[in-house]
Order: sequence, then structure tokens, then C-alpha cells
Amino acid sequence: MDLVDPSTPLPPWFSEEDLAVYASSYLKSGFRYPLQVPYRTLGIDCGITNPKVEAPTLLIMGEKDYALSFPGIADYIKSDKLKHIVPDLEIVFVEEGNHFVHEKLPEQVNELMINFLNKHGN
Repeated sequence: MDLVDPSTPLPPWFSEEDLAVYASSYLKSGFRYPLQVPYRTLGIDCGITNPKVEAPTLLIMGEKDYALSFPGIADYIKSDKLKHIVPDLEIVFVEEGNHFVHEKLPEQVNELMINFLNKHGN
């Protein structure tokens, strides 16, 4: 967990109460279990031979998401490679967003989602 300096103050959009709620979620299961699902189970054979998402799909990511700094991730997400498994994929990168873009910028994320749903609704 060298991604976080414990002396760094919490951002204004994330309160001590929020932190307590997240922390309490891990009291029973520990922190390792959430890390195992789904990231740690990718090698398990679930019998899916040709995974493909056929529904219109919206991926909203923050430009400052730390996951984009992992080797190859940004290139993969920003390439057309995802279109092989999610053909009707729309990706929106929110400039000031981080990994918790939905919590930091809820109004912007809600607007993106509503516009997407209106575009694909019946």
C-alpha cells in the first residue's frame, strides 16, 4: 500500500465518516478478500469460452485514476482492443477524476450516465 501516504489529509469529498464505513466493511472479511474478487480470480475457468458484452456499455474513468499508471493498462483501455469483447463501448475520461470519480464528481458522472441512458433508451 505504498500508494498512500497516511499523513495526507482526506480530500474534501471523502469524510472521516466515509472512511469509517469502508473500514467497517473489512472488519469481517479482512482486506484480502475484496482484492481477490475479481482481480485475483482471472485465472479461474468459469466455462465462458467467448466472453462478449453485447449491450451498450459506458465506462467512466478519471484521468487521474491510479489504475491507469499500471504498465499497459492505459494503452489497453485507450486502444480499440476492448471493442473485441465490448463492441458497443463508449469510454469517457473525466479530466479531474480519480479512481473514485463517482464520489469526487457525482453530478458530472450522473449527467454522463443519464445522457448515455437517454441515447440508448427505448
